[in-house]
Amino acid sequence: MLQSIFKKKCLPIFIMAISVTQASAQQDTLLSLNDVIVLGNQNYHLLRARTFDAIAAEKHVDVVKYSRLPTLDASYQAGISTANNLIGVFNPNGILPISGPPSTENKFEPGTGSAAGILLNWQAVTFGERDARINTAVAEATVQKSLLQKEQFQHAINIISSYLDILLANANLHIHQQNIKRVEANLKQSRVLTSSGIKAGVDTELFQSELSKAKVEYINSHKQLEILQWNLARLIVIENLPVPRDSAFLSTLPSSRILTDSNLDLHPIIKYSQSQFELSQSKEQQIKKSYLPKINVWGAGFARGSGFLADGSLHAWEGLNLTRYNYSVGLQLTFPIMKYGEAKRLLAHQSSLSKGAEELLQNERSQLFSQQQIANTTLDHSLQVVSETKEQLRSAQAAFQAMQIRYNTGLVNFSDLIQAQYTLLKSELDVKQAYWDTWKAQLLEAAVKGDVNIFLNEMK
Repeated sequence: MLQSIFKKKCLPIFIMAISVTQASAQQDTLLSLNDVIVLGNQNYHLLRARTFDAIAAEKHVDVVKYSRLPTLDASYQAGISTANNLIGVFNPNGILPISGPPSTENKFEPGTGSAAGILLNWQAVTFGERDARINTAVAEATVQKSLLQKEQFQHAINIISSYLDILLANANLHIHQQNIKRVEANLKQSRVLTSSGIKAGVDTELFQSELSKAKVEYINSHKQLEILQWNLARLIVIENLPVPRDSAFLSTLPSSRILTDSNLDLHPIIKYSQSQFELSQSKEQQIKKSYLPKINVWGAGFARGSGFLADGSLHAWEGLNLTRYNYSVGLQLTFPIMKYGEAKRLLAHQSSLSKGAEELLQNERSQLFSQQQIANTTLDHSLQVVSETKEQLRSAQAAFQAMQIRYNTGLVNFSDLIQAQYTLLKSELDVKQAYWDTWKAQLLEAAVKGDVNIFLNEMK
């Protein structure tokens, strides 16, 4: 009988509990800070896209460099046509060229014809225009590589920041959980005091209300934590909720204090802006070289076959055989006379873009320099705040314990005890916030100095 009742009522509940536990275990993934940085660098789709862009830019350099080689085209054609012709010059635009001596009359008997040839064309001398195109392609590849490095650096900073946010949210959740236990203990004690007549029954109801408030704060903290976890999961492209393994950040301080100013030229943001400026300058040089003359070397070997013989007779199918062979070589000098006006206007346009790129570069330098001073100030003051909040917590803990004893003996009322409890709760939260602020300031140091290792080295 008991076994039957267990199967009908208890077993489904037991199975459900196991299922929930397994689902929770599958949903969470314990990760260290180094783990999430590696995952983000490997999986984040934007970084993967930037990687392919950088590879494509490098391949484009090879394409432009390959243009230094001559072109060599081979062709063969065969056809059936008539051979009526007149002497005279005409522009064969939209008309197939007709060759050969003039015919005495129109004849419409067709004959076969064929032609084959090999044409070599080499732009031997460009007076620097080809090198300018190669330099522009190299500069474009440098821009894409610098962009990838900048995106990787900024993504690592975002991941670390999100990781710290989760640590703080998790610590706050634990603090609110402990606060619930304190309120529950006070609620239990108030019931004892009420039953003994030391306290009024209204205190029990007030503690019940405070318990509900504490639970609401816990629920909201849990919601905030899960939102932050999903945000980090997005940054590292995983389907489970990440759980930070490195929890010492909220109980230890970085060893660094005020760091010296770093070389801004090595910052990924500056390197990217510098590469854009250099690309714009390369385009200027390419435009300047575009209206210079060019020397082409060409050579050809070609053959013809025709079913129309020199005496005017027709052998229709013999035209498929090649019977006349020729070759030719030569030089060609071309000068784009009318291109100067266009190039002059393009150069003015590109020169303005170069000046704009230079100003953006200087703006980035100015911003990073100011941010370095702000980061130093922030870190220094954050360290001072940690010391004060720890003292604040020690005093709040002592005050709450004393107030709790006085309340249990009937010396103070509900409001005094609750005020002491609020002070303790705020002090606990403030201490974790102060540690978090310090590590955020350390992260800001790393961000403005362009080196994520400034932060990571503090973990050792």
